[in-house]
Amino acid sequence: MTASPQELAASLARTGYLCDDALATVAFLALELDRPLLLEGEPGTGKTALAEALAEALGLPLVRLQCYEGIDASQALYDWDFPRQILHLRAVESVAGDSDLEEVEQGLFSERFLLARPVLRALRESPAVLLVDEIDRADDEFEAFLLEVLSTHQVSVPELGTVVAETPPLVVLTSNRTRELHDALKRRCLYHWIDHPSLERELAILRARAPEVPERLAHQVAALVHRLRDADLVKEPGVAETLDWARALHRLGARELDVESAARTLGAAVKHREDVERVRAALDRLLAG
Repeated sequence: MTASPQELAASLARTGYLCDDALATVAFLALELDRPLLLEGEPGTGKTALAEALAEALGLPLVRLQCYEGIDASQALYDWDFPRQILHLRAVESVAGDSDLEEVEQGLFSERFLLARPVLRALRESPAVLLVDEIDRADDEFEAFLLEVLSTHQVSVPELGTVVAETPPLVVLTSNRTRELHDALKRRCLYHWIDHPSLERELAILRARAPEVPERLAHQVAALVHRLRDADLVKEPGVAETLDWARALHRLGARELDVESAARTLGAAVKHREDVERVRAALDRLLAG
């Protein structure tokens, strides 16, 4: 779909996602080699946004599977629409004979009543981008289930048979590293650690995603966010918070960042009470650089 990492980076830039050469290269190789891409990094570094940007840049549907504690294979694969099945059965029960009922019961487990979950949808709608978001929140058993999908690009639905993707989806897995993932999963993926962007790159992201924000204000916000990331906070602000803060200040008519405007809008960037109190008390020093 793209001829080189540089071409892919340019396509991503047109969506507003700016990446460095290393990230563009590993994403390009994931496409070329049909390998899943595992992205790790602190929250807010653009892992999920990359999958969204890839889908937009490549003109593919994005199918998202949000992981959480206790998720199992059925919630990722498929389920049956039991309420509709029961209603259908009752509708024909009064008029159908025994042989007809038997035929109706067999038809209850057909495409008509199938609820495709994200993994099955991504295989059937291929080509697509399958985003497995925050895989570190799931457990070992769910990881093991994913291994088959990542290796074979197929799943089995006992009532309907095996579903094989005509074109393997581009699978992007993200992890905030709240726990270590198993080597068996990592071996099937290309890997990249995403750091917070440099000040220059964050400014470029601000210009691309929030061009309405004045240059001086954008620079001040980005510089302050970088200082906050070195301030030993409970939760460091990510790029999304930088964008929110700059947009909030601009919306309030600020032309530059000072102690008063920063304190009023601090909740756009800092989301823990302890961090808010610590930052508010140090705003004079932080703004002075």
